[in-house]
Amino acid sequence: MFAFLLVIHAIIAATLVTVILMQRSEGGGLGMGGSPSGLMSARGAADFLSRATAVLATAFVGFSILLAVLAATRSAPTIDTSLARTPATQAPITQPAPAPVPTGAAPATQPADNSAVPLAR
Repeated sequence: MFAFLLVIHAIIAATLVTVILMQRSEGGGLGMGGSPSGLMSARGAADFLSRATAVLATAFVGFSILLAVLAATRSAPTIDTSLARTPATQAPITQPAPAPVPTGAAPATQPADNSAVPLAR
C-alpha cells in the first residue's frame, strides 16, 4: 500500500509541475493556445489552472503528510543476516626488522668543490 501511495504522490507532483508551467507568467510562460471564448480563453484558462494548482497543491501536501505518518508508524523490518560476513581475525601487526647497517662500506662523500656542478634553471 505504501508503494501505491508513493506512486500516486509522484503522479500528483508531476501533474502539479505541469500545471504550474502552463500558467501564464509575466513573461508569457508556456501558455496554451486556445479559442478566444469558452474554458480555454485567457480568463477561463487562468481560472481553471489556478483552481487546478490549488487542488493539486493541497493533494500534494496531504499525501506528503500521509506518507510521512505511514513511514514513521511502519513496523521496522527485521534485518536479514543470512548473507552477513563474520569479521576475519586480524593477525597481530609486527614491526619490520631494521635494515642491516653495512660495516665495511666507505661513507658517501660529497665533492668539496660545488663550482663544477651545473645549476638548474
